[in-house]
Amino acid sequence: MESNNNSNVTSQNNGHNYTDYDYSIETYVMTCVIISIGLPLTLAAIYSLYSQVQNNSVAPIFIINLLISDIIQFCYMIVLVAKPDWKIYEIFCYIYYYSVLASVGFMVCVALERYLGIAWPLWYHVRRTIKISLVVCVVVWTLPFVYVLPLYFSVKFEISETIFAVFLLVPFPLLIFFLGGIFKSLFAAISVSSDEKRRIVGILVLVLLIYTLVFLPTIIWYLVEDASDNHTFNNLTFILLRFSPLADLILYVFMRKGAIDKLLASLCCCRMDSDDNSRSSV
Repeated sequence: MESNNNSNVTSQNNGHNYTDYDYSIETYVMTCVIISIGLPLTLAAIYSLYSQVQNNSVAPIFIINLLISDIIQFCYMIVLVAKPDWKIYEIFCYIYYYSVLASVGFMVCVALERYLGIAWPLWYHVRRTIKISLVVCVVVWTLPFVYVLPLYFSVKFEISETIFAVFLLVPFPLLIFFLGGIFKSLFAAISVSSDEKRRIVGILVLVLLIYTLVFLPTIIWYLVEDASDNHTFNNLTFILLRFSPLADLILYVFMRKGAIDKLLASLCCCRMDSDDNSRSSV
């Protein structure tokens, strides 16, 4: 946590020590760069996706909510670089970690939606309605309160740490399961075009890669007792976590059809026949 000067100052609040690692020059400059690049691009992406939402178009709804959670994170970063007093910062800190957990939930929703489209295509096409996806969104926005409310009401901090670590750990086996299920069901999904298959695999691989690079250091920070004593590791953890909104923009690019399909066709580890008519003749 930050203090109002440039030194590492420890503040006492609710029985827990909050230490400032964020006012190093590198972290401050990197945060400003992330805001200046990510905020306008995220707003443009939300507008573009919102214009594409039609009946039974489920995926854009999850991505839009994911990007909205990123906007909340950008708001926290703006307040952070403004160097507010402790009380204002504390409020935005609760909001920030709430939005981080919400973004994790929507990343899982995106991966789940792609998995169902391949592994259970008939069930997915029947069930993928806007109403169901909106209900899922409400659940995802509600779950982070399980972490934020105990922290806000001064419940023992170790309990909040455990809850946060669980929130970040649970998606890992789920994402691996979704990716494994995709590879298992990939060639049996005749109704899905080859380009769409490549895009789905690319999105799931990208989600798992982003999750590993961005959130794994945070998980280590919470679970490994001596990790928080390393000043360099603390700075790295904070910076990587703030790169999460920019990583979500890459997901948005992969969700769009177009030139990215050529890249996926050349990089995808599963080589598929681009002519789906030849598959039906086998």
